[in-house]
Amino acid sequence: MNDRLSVNVNGSFAYDITYNKGFDDLTSFLSKYDPESGKKVCVVSDSKVASFYLDAILRIIEKHCRKAVSFVFPEGEPSKNLNVVQQLYTKLIEEHFDRRDLLIALGGGVVGDLTGFTAATYLRGIDFIQVPTSLLADVDSSIGGKTGVDFDSYKNMVGAFHMPKLVFINIDTMDTLDMRQFNSGMAEVIKSALIRNKDFFDYLKTNSDLLKSRDKEALGEMIYQCNIIKKNVVEIDPTEKKERALLNLGHTLGHAIEKYMNFEMLHGECVFIGTVMAGIISKNKGLITKEDLNSIVEVISKYDVPKLPSDLDYHKIIMYTKNDKKVIGNKIKFILLNSIGEGIISTDVNDEDMLLSIEEYMNNYN
Repeated sequence: MNDRLSVNVNGSFAYDITYNKGFDDLTSFLSKYDPESGKKVCVVSDSKVASFYLDAILRIIEKHCRKAVSFVFPEGEPSKNLNVVQQLYTKLIEEHFDRRDLLIALGGGVVGDLTGFTAATYLRGIDFIQVPTSLLADVDSSIGGKTGVDFDSYKNMVGAFHMPKLVFINIDTMDTLDMRQFNSGMAEVIKSALIRNKDFFDYLKTNSDLLKSRDKEALGEMIYQCNIIKKNVVEIDPTEKKERALLNLGHTLGHAIEKYMNFEMLHGECVFIGTVMAGIISKNKGLITKEDLNSIVEVISKYDVPKLPSDLDYHKIIMYTKNDKKVIGNKIKFILLNSIGEGIISTDVNDEDMLLSIEEYMNNYN
């Protein structure tokens, strides 16, 4: 693993992903960022992450900016909404933040998405950096500039593309991540391997015990490999016109399940289930073998996927997919597997395909 990975957008350098132990190297970014006048910086975090890291971050950055403030909201998906964004707008206005200032997203996917959306829309756009503290954010949500919030419980329906100035990954934050959140992040790791890199999938299969023990070297290499996959996809398709949709493997039915369960299951837990269902559809369409599907289930099952209720309303799940932002007209851009390591975009998945996949999942894998 290298110490940084550069991401380009439209052929030009956009930002670095850097790999660190601790937060001290944030000072080098801030000192280069605006060494003369300094900036006001607002660190945005949730209540749980803030209890671990906020004070340390503020101590580190306050010597390298004109003013450092913080905004903390209750942890969890229910906070990812326009009301919290409005509260953050108010904080920034009261602190007289202007377009030269900076937001720092300190947290997981909810923090990163909400902070990025605020940065994209406050004064028509100010800078922000991602400081992810969850595995899911390390490998997926912090990279690529997709920002957004939920609207009336509809997932990520309001958003914008707004690239960060830096993604600062601190591998030591894995130490404070609880097991359920770690397992949830592994959904995006396995998804990345399935769509683009069979060798990486085989690595995950062989080294699951080492990864679950949170060996720092193994985790660092895993995060780096995921970042390479996402970087390559984002560089080809920065605003999700075509190929970037591959990153949504498991997300169409996963998001529907997440909504059905009233967000009581974690995002990654739902993506795990959605990925198996996508694998079932791929198998039913003759794209992958039963053995391939079993291999996918074997790897996923190592990460304590919760069971769905036995009285699950299959048709309601399918109804919720109709509100997915990937629906174009009457067609869903559904991500399937042509093989392990090769995702494809299909507009040929219908309600019957989804119904059969839910039934097979519930009968054989739940």
